[in-house]
Amino acid sequence: MKAIFDKLYDNYHQDLFQYIFYMVKKKETTEDLIQEVYIKVLKSYPNFKGESSEKTWLFSIARHVTYDYFRYLKRKRSRIIDLFDWAEKGESIPDENDLPEEIAIKNEQMKQIYRYLDKCTIDQKSVLILRYLQSFSIQETAEILNFSVSKVKTTQHRGLKTLKKLLLEQNEKEGDAQ
Repeated sequence: MKAIFDKLYDNYHQDLFQYIFYMVKKKETTEDLIQEVYIKVLKSYPNFKGESSEKTWLFSIARHVTYDYFRYLKRKRSRIIDLFDWAEKGESIPDENDLPEEIAIKNEQMKQIYRYLDKCTIDQKSVLILRYLQSFSIQETAEILNFSVSKVKTTQHRGLKTLKKLLLEQNEKEGDAQ
């Protein structure tokens, strides 16, 4: 079993880590959730039938673990409203390197897109992250999320439409401010 785990870890850890990090935006939380994913993988690997690729199967498990985390947060928030400022913490991704001005602008634009991803539904956010940040095909995304191909396409279209609308609104605001 150790050899199988090592192979899965070596081949997919970075992609899994990035996927979960894009969803939760906190390194510590990502590390905790990735550990949960690996525990579930080890427990359920004997039941893996190979009907999908290992990568698709792993990302499906990661999706479920991440969604469970979000459900947990939702329950917690309903009990303890305003205890934490979730929005502010979720938006801050510190960058400790000195970067040229052009890269800094691109980083700011990416942070803006990540903030706007939070305004999408969780399904839209998942589809956009898997499709554009993790480079999964529509079919693979459908398998991971347990959606039909047409639902992935529709969700992707609506998510992109939402992002575009938010970016246009922001550009208009910036144009009015000048």
